[in-house]
Amino acid sequence: MPKDVVTNRMEALRTAMIAEGIELLALGPGPHMQWLLGFQPHADERLLLLLVTQQSAEFAMPALEADSASQHTDLPMHPWADAEGPDDALDSALAAVNGNGAMTVAVDEGMRADFALALLDRLPGARHVFTPSTLGRLRMKKDEDERARLKASALLADEAMTAAFAAIRPGMTENAVKQIVEERFARDGASLEFAIIGTGGNGAFPHHHTGDTVIQAGDAIVIDIGARLGGMPSDITRMCVVGEKPEGYDEIHAIVEGAVQAAMRAAKPGVTAREIDAAARNHIAQAGYGENFLHRTGHGLGIEVHEPPYMTGSSDTVLEEGMVFSIEPGIYLTGRFGLRLEEIVYLTADGAERFSELPRDVTVVGG
Repeated sequence: MPKDVVTNRMEALRTAMIAEGIELLALGPGPHMQWLLGFQPHADERLLLLLVTQQSAEFAMPALEADSASQHTDLPMHPWADAEGPDDALDSALAAVNGNGAMTVAVDEGMRADFALALLDRLPGARHVFTPSTLGRLRMKKDEDERARLKASALLADEAMTAAFAAIRPGMTENAVKQIVEERFARDGASLEFAIIGTGGNGAFPHHHTGDTVIQAGDAIVIDIGARLGGMPSDITRMCVVGEKPEGYDEIHAIVEGAVQAAMRAAKPGVTAREIDAAARNHIAQAGYGENFLHRTGHGLGIEVHEPPYMTGSSDTVLEEGMVFSIEPGIYLTGRFGLRLEEIVYLTADGAERFSELPRDVTVVGG
């Protein structure tokens, strides 16, 4: 990542820390560190912490990772060897950033618990919080480079979805479809993140584990796929049916499509995430299928496939321009089929702009 981007992100983080009264922020290897610095060192059980204050930032770093990490950052490091343990290095790093007296500490919610406790044990009077109001809030708004890479990843997912539609025939297994999807992604250098292929009754499980179930004529199939391209993931869900549609399918598809449209109309800067969820949920509930909508309406997408903001009935997150998130309502009918339609959208001043260019109409396959 260019140095100016790292500098700007660190400055933005410190501005947020000042605004929130955060005196010390601690990150372990993971998505937060990746976003802030453009890399993350190898993660294992050895203590590795980036300590950030309003004035400085330094690492407590396993010695065997230090040389490699120094190729990606010029931040000071306090290395420790396996023979001596991490205590002195952590004490040294904490003193170097003047963090010993910190009374409000933001802890990376994704880091190992033993890393967090090793730090907090040294700050017995400190109040600890997590990162949503600082680094988490910054990550929710994508810059132009992030938006472009997410768009490119989404367009490749369109290609993989189209390849799956073209290949599906009665007698294939779910895993065979997954393999086709994975191969299509790999052809353009993307690595598969997930592929939920739920045929027939399996589609009624939102997080079905793709397996060896054989696709049959008359099945409705949920295809929810994503891969990582250029460091950014994709996530798209579309439906196909094998030959003749199951009884009642068109009605359910129309209801879910209406829920997608309702949520997309509601998605504007200044609206809360719970309002997006309510727009989709109310549409489905009014059609009589409220109890069959089993999950939140959406989630953020960025470095991680699931990250803030979350479109849930309990989220008061105010949506802003530059946020990227999914809109993916569904209806799940046990023993019959499930139906989910998913768009990843980028929020502009005018509303939700979808990344995918595929229609949400059902695709009839198997001919």
